[in-house]
Amino acid sequence: MLEIRNLQKSYGGFQALGGINLELQEGEIISVLGPSGCGKSTLLQLVAGLSQPDGGEILLHGQAIASASRMTPPEKRGINMVFQDYALWPHMNVYDNVAYGLKQKRLSAQAIKQKVEEAMTLLQLEGFERRLPPQLSGGQQQRVAIARALVTEPRLMLLDEPLSNLDMRLRVEMRTEMSVLFRRLKMSVFHVTHDPEEAFAMADKLLLMRSGAVDQLDTPMACYNKPASRQAASLLGAINVLSGTFAGSPGDAAIQCSAGLLQGTVCGPDGSLRAEGHAELRFRPEAVKVLPAGAEASAGHGDSNRIEATVIHSTFEGTKWRTMAESAAGERLYLFSEEQRDSGSIIYAGLPRESAYIYAT
Repeated sequence: MLEIRNLQKSYGGFQALGGINLELQEGEIISVLGPSGCGKSTLLQLVAGLSQPDGGEILLHGQAIASASRMTPPEKRGINMVFQDYALWPHMNVYDNVAYGLKQKRLSAQAIKQKVEEAMTLLQLEGFERRLPPQLSGGQQQRVAIARALVTEPRLMLLDEPLSNLDMRLRVEMRTEMSVLFRRLKMSVFHVTHDPEEAFAMADKLLLMRSGAVDQLDTPMACYNKPASRQAASLLGAINVLSGTFAGSPGDAAIQCSAGLLQGTVCGPDGSLRAEGHAELRFRPEAVKVLPAGAEASAGHGDSNRIEATVIHSTFEGTKWRTMAESAAGERLYLFSEEQRDSGSIIYAGLPRESAYIYAT
């Protein structure tokens, strides 16, 4: 549906995109994640037609719409975009904002009325037709922006940080509503966000970017459970890091560190790991089972590693306790526990081998 081939873009001497390749299928949602300056906004602008690539090409339904020598105007691409700041006309009421794109197409008044009413119903905006944008909440304004983008029936929807201006409760509600809506409409969506939870809730695939290149492109579960790089692991949520030297082989990997010999799974290029070379073991807080002193034997049974740590502080988070602890080498660890752990107490964390990621450093 959308195909990007070796896409390149530079600004002065800075390379914003260094040869991006990806394909978005009909009815698929791809969420783009990455740190500031990684090129995700540049990528979105090139697809939208707001900027022209220096190399490579973009195809929509097999037709080239952008390259260094070709540029289809944005309004002729059949692509609509929902912006971070909603971009509503402040002097127009909700009805006229939603109808704006249809009026540009010179549809009849009756056709416009029917399509706008359908979009308003779909986005739960009935009764708000005559209100101006300043009279709406942030969530309502975002619904209007989505209705305006949907009403012209685009071939592709672009979302640029669509929920970043909403409070946390509204973000959770809206990301769920958008996920349900786009799947019901079988809409093809290219979505840029800085929020991993938003991406997890909406995406069929995640595109993780770093320094203008693709770091990983896979399902949300695959990216979370086996990150392709240290940066990808950190990008998708809280992560603990233990430094040491690589031991074993890629098929039987381990790291020698302050906690002893810990087994794990090699992530990233196998060839970058060398015997006794610098390496890191990374794992997520929810991957471990925390046990008090005296129960250490059961913390390292079977395929699990055992990590000894000293509790620094515990914080109650409603359904669990977040425990901040310190390894023997003074490395800070964050773990989840079913009960409060006293500061200064010794705990043991059972870490399954398959949940421990080993990377070269």
